[in-house]
Amino acid sequence: MPTDASALNGNWNYPTAMRFGVGRLQELGETCKEVGMKNPLLVTDPGLAALPMIAEAMESCKKAGVGCGLFSDIKANPVGKNVDDGVAVYKAGGHDGVIAFGGGSGIDAAKAVAVMAQQTETVFGYLDGGHDWEDIPATEIPPIIAIPTTSGTGSEVGRASIITDEENHVKRIVFNPKMMPSVVIGDPALTVGLPQMITAATGMDALSHNLEAFCSPHFHPMAEGIAIEGIRLVKEYLPTATFEGSNLVARSQMMMASSMGATAFQRGLGGMHALAHPLGALYDAHHGMLNAILMPYVLIRNRDVIADRLARLSAYLGLANPSYDSFLTWVLAIREELDIPNDLSALSIDTKQSDLVGRMAVEDPSSGGNPISLSPDEYSRLFEKAVTGDLSA
Repeated sequence: MPTDASALNGNWNYPTAMRFGVGRLQELGETCKEVGMKNPLLVTDPGLAALPMIAEAMESCKKAGVGCGLFSDIKANPVGKNVDDGVAVYKAGGHDGVIAFGGGSGIDAAKAVAVMAQQTETVFGYLDGGHDWEDIPATEIPPIIAIPTTSGTGSEVGRASIITDEENHVKRIVFNPKMMPSVVIGDPALTVGLPQMITAATGMDALSHNLEAFCSPHFHPMAEGIAIEGIRLVKEYLPTATFEGSNLVARSQMMMASSMGATAFQRGLGGMHALAHPLGALYDAHHGMLNAILMPYVLIRNRDVIADRLARLSAYLGLANPSYDSFLTWVLAIREELDIPNDLSALSIDTKQSDLVGRMAVEDPSSGGNPISLSPDEYSRLFEKAVTGDLSA
C-alpha cells in the first residue's frame, strides 16, 4: 500500500467511441461519412477477404455513397513488407482513411498502414532513419475505423501495432497516440464462424491481457477494475463461446472481454507477453496460443509477489477456497477444458534458442510490467520449463 501520495500519480487514456451489437456492421458506410472518409481502404487478411462479411462491408459503403478499396496481403503475424505494400495500395488508390477489419493481424497491419500512409520511408526504414513513429503528427494519420472479427487481441482499442521485423527476427511495436481508431464497430455476429481452437486461443489471449494488467505493479486503479471484470467474463463465457459457437450472448461477452483486456493493459503486461513476442517472431506461432500455454508457468514464477492479489481475484470469481492455489487450479482446468496444450513442445518449439529467447524477453517492453524483474537467464529458464512442461516452482 503506497504511503506517499506521489506514488499515485499517473497519465491515463481510455478508448474511443464504440458501436457494439449484433448486426451493426451495416452501419459502416454511414460511419465512414461521419469521420470524413470518402474513399477508405479496407485492410484485412486473405482468409477473410473472400468471405461474405467483407462483401457486406463494401456494400454498406456503396449504399452510403462511399468508395472502398481492398487490401488483404497480410500474414498471420504481419511483417514489415505487408505494411509497406498496404501503404503503396493506399497511395495508389487515393484513399483517405483506413477500415481495419479482422483479428489482431488485420487490425494491427491496418493501423500501421494508416500511421505510414503519408510517409516516404518504409515502416522499419522510418525507424532506422532515426525517427520515431510516435512523432508522426496527427494531421498525417488518416482516420481509422476498426471492426474486430476475433475476441482476443483487443487491437481495436489500442494505440499500437505489433509488426514482425523479418530481417532481425523480432516483433516491433509501432506506437502513436493518434492511431487509436476513431470508431470501433463491435459486431459479435462476425465471430460466429470462428473455429473452436481459434476461439479458445484468442479468448485465452484476452484472459492474458486482463490477467497481466491485474498483476502489474503499476498504479492504475481504473484499469485494475476493468481487468478483474474482464477476467470474470472470460471465466463465465469462453467455454460456451468455444463449444457453442453460435451463442451470440457468449460471443458478445467475449468480444467485450477482449476490448476490456486491451483497455486494461495500459497498466502494463508481463512475462507472458515478454516471452510470447519473441517466440512469435522466431517460430511464427499463434500469439494467443503462446500466451495460453505460458500462463501457468509465469504465474508460478511470480507467485511470491502476486499470491495476495490472486486470492482477492479468486474470491471475486467465486472460486472455492479463494487463494492463489485455487486460481492456478482454475487456469489449468480451463486450459484442459479448451484443449490447450500443456507445453510449448506441442507447437514444435524446443530449447535450442533459450539463451536468445531470454535476451529478447528482457528487451521486450512487456517485461517492464512483470511483477518481478527477471534477468535474461531467468527468462531462459522460465522458457525451458514451458517447453518441457515443468510446473514446479
